[in-house]
Amino acid sequence: MDIQYASPSRSIQRLPKNVLSVAESPPPSDAAAWLAKLNDAQREAVEYGADTPHAPPGALLVIAGAGSGKTNTLAHRVANLMVKGADPRRILLLTFSRRAALEMTRRVTRIATAALGTRAALAQGLTWAGTFHSVGARLLREYAELIGLAPAFTINDREDSADLMNLVRHELGLSAKERRFPAKSTCFAIYSRVVNTGASLGQVLDSAFPWCREWEADLRMLFAAYVDAKQKQSVLDYDDLLLYWSHMAAEPAIAADLSVRFDHVLVDEYQDTNRLQASILLALKPDGRGLTVVGDDAQSIYSFRGATVRNILDFPAQFDPPATQITLERNYRSTQPILAASNAVIELASERYTKNLWTDKASAQRPRLVTVADEADQARYVVEQVLEAREQGMKLKSQAVLFRAAHHSAALEIELTRRNIPFVKFGGLKFLDSVHVKDVLAVLRWAENPRDRVAGFRVMQLLPGVGPATAAKVLDEIVARAGAGAGAGVAVGNPAGTVAESLANSAANALAAFAPPPRAQEDWHPFVRLMSSVYGRQTPWPAEFEMVRRWYEPHLARNHEDAAIRHADVLQMESIAGTYASRERFLTELTLDPPDATSDESGVPLIDEDYLILSTIHSAKGQEWRNVFVLNGVDGCIPSDLGTGSEDEIDEERRLLYVAMTRAKEDLHIVVPQRFYVHNQTHLGDRHVWASRTRFIPAHLMPLFDAYAWPRVPVASAPTAAGLAAAAQAKIEIGARLRKMWD
Repeated sequence: MDIQYASPSRSIQRLPKNVLSVAESPPPSDAAAWLAKLNDAQREAVEYGADTPHAPPGALLVIAGAGSGKTNTLAHRVANLMVKGADPRRILLLTFSRRAALEMTRRVTRIATAALGTRAALAQGLTWAGTFHSVGARLLREYAELIGLAPAFTINDREDSADLMNLVRHELGLSAKERRFPAKSTCFAIYSRVVNTGASLGQVLDSAFPWCREWEADLRMLFAAYVDAKQKQSVLDYDDLLLYWSHMAAEPAIAADLSVRFDHVLVDEYQDTNRLQASILLALKPDGRGLTVVGDDAQSIYSFRGATVRNILDFPAQFDPPATQITLERNYRSTQPILAASNAVIELASERYTKNLWTDKASAQRPRLVTVADEADQARYVVEQVLEAREQGMKLKSQAVLFRAAHHSAALEIELTRRNIPFVKFGGLKFLDSVHVKDVLAVLRWAENPRDRVAGFRVMQLLPGVGPATAAKVLDEIVARAGAGAGAGVAVGNPAGTVAESLANSAANALAAFAPPPRAQEDWHPFVRLMSSVYGRQTPWPAEFEMVRRWYEPHLARNHEDAAIRHADVLQMESIAGTYASRERFLTELTLDPPDATSDESGVPLIDEDYLILSTIHSAKGQEWRNVFVLNGVDGCIPSDLGTGSEDEIDEERRLLYVAMTRAKEDLHIVVPQRFYVHNQTHLGDRHVWASRTRFIPAHLMPLFDAYAWPRVPVASAPTAAGLAAAAQAKIEIGARLRKMWD
């Protein structure tokens, strides 16, 4: 993508450097008190470069093993920078979820408040903490006029982005090919991987989508048209937030302005970054001064999202002199036998940072490696052990069952339901993916950006009698009325408010002048009144949301049988809206980091407040439980038979097992079914196949596990002739007893 930049002719306000003087820093004795609970390695990471607070030190890499207090260490480092005189407004803290950013900010504020004493108010100044995407969106709005981007741009979530790509796919005639063209979700996945990995389209097709190789030329045409459509509509997708930021940071005129904004840049979970994010960091701090990254190469498991373990493995060598490395090895979560087994598994990786996790939590219980006959016995074993632990006082919520792929838990879910054990399974439908929530948000997104064609299509088709053709006519008329202002971006120096107001007026006028189909007549005028109001911001936020919700209620009732349940979700969203200062902030934050709801769990707890956790290993990262079960510890599952094409893929599968094992605090069970039932895999039809223990636990590691077969006791034999004869003497008429119950 080529992006044209203008010279930064306007002045962006900058905070003065070094607002806090060294003289204001608390004496060392005060510092020692609030740092006293850190171990030696944590304290070394926290105090690195603290002796020169106004001359940021060289790059720092903190390798934080599982359960080693990573979050606490990073929070203390940020607080220590503030205590030593760094201006909190010039500190950039990047995390991978908004919740993580909020939690980190709370910790930093609490720690710094205690350390700063009479100057505790300074602890509230950490204003640049968030995800890569949210910080990127914020910077793009600030620099929009300098890069030819409309400041009122809206952000499509992944589903809406795929919908827009599908519209373009259809307009290009690719959906009418004689041979089936890749589906919209596949097309968008290919596009996203190209953007995030920095690889060429051909390389991505060869490595991840070989069945789409023949469509390379058509895909290239589709992606070019998709980018053009986004720019004409002033919408960005998730990937654009990083892509535009990366291009900004690579432009010398803007890069210099960006780099002086922040004295310190700190990044959490660096092993989960992609090449685009790494390039942004290197552009912000090319010499590494003031840059701190924290992560664990052994927990890099998101390559399917474009993340690469190379970022953290190659980080020290990016700078001259190389980055300082500090390793956190003391574990505060698991027992020593669990750590010994986990260390041994990851030690066999082809490339890694050397670390050996240790703890002072001794235990005689080694991890259990349990062989069972099949998946049915696996389910029965897990249920038996879960209930036994519960009888001993361990809550169901303190226990978790982890698996490589979502379908691996099917037999267990049936057994849990049969035994009436409540459970939740993470990884289902997200709150913002529900139809009714997306309908309401589409109204607000279209109000924020009338060029947003996906939102406009969705909103207009809520009206009876309005289909795609009618919606397209209205949207084309809006663009036509906007005239020259409908093009991509905004002219440098043109006041952003004037452009936005002109576009809003064009949209309102186009709706008012349009002659609706007969079936839409009754609903058309209320619709026009609503859109004119929200386009013109006639009602303050968040009262505007209530107005949209009231307009939507009859459409909700008409289109959904379970309208009452869905209405509760809309009311919940209205409550959330009230916590944001503006419509733009609400839409941006919600799109970048949506809230969870009960629909995020594919099973509802059965009236019980306590429930067992079922989760994929990917969803379990960052979590911990007292009792953990890992299903299907066999080749073909861990590692997945789809993840053994290269040494890099096998290493990531090994890291997945390591992540699963290190979630356990007290007890770890890895279950190994000996056979699996498969359907129509070959001409032989349905059959059983035999499986072998995962290659990641070879024979020489077996002494680290308590290995046994289950069930331990022999299965009961068939009844003997003597037993049947004895039972015959006790023959009873149960039917008569049942009839007598109702006499």
